[in-house]
Amino acid sequence: MSRVAKSPINLPKGVEVTLSGQLLKIKGNSGQLEFELNALVTVEIESGILRVIPKEVSTAAWAHAGTARSLIGKGVTGVSQGFERRLQLVGVGYRAQVKGNILNLTLGYSHPIDFQLPEGVKAETPTQTEIVLRSADNQLLGQVAANVRQFRPPEPYKGKGVRYANEQVYRKEAKKK
Repeated sequence: MSRVAKSPINLPKGVEVTLSGQLLKIKGNSGQLEFELNALVTVEIESGILRVIPKEVSTAAWAHAGTARSLIGKGVTGVSQGFERRLQLVGVGYRAQVKGNILNLTLGYSHPIDFQLPEGVKAETPTQTEIVLRSADNQLLGQVAANVRQFRPPEPYKGKGVRYANEQVYRKEAKKK
């Protein structure tokens, strides 16, 4: 039985939740998100508190209720405060620029990389070697950050590449003669 599903979600001021059938819409200052709920799960909204309840008493229903509660909780946080991921570029000549919704990366290849940001994700570059990605959707934001990192993952010998701001890159010792 899921203990996550038992805890209620408090809705902050400025967040509106509407339920039509199994489609849950969350609207707030930072954006709008939609969730398609599983058929084994129902949602109750009363006086600023949202509860996720399984329709039947089974292991699968409780598991889906816990997953739905977690996703909805992250959605409420996302539309009220938003999420942020920071990436660092480590390497000589590595730099980034944002032009509209296109992230231009120079990562040591013979050509620059133009990465189209999906709708709902905003990027900014406070310095040439730092990228800040922001979004209301935590799942989409994590996927975009992973896609940008994949262009040049950090290598273990010199540590060059695109890394998360808090990532520890374990360095290997060079080959000895």
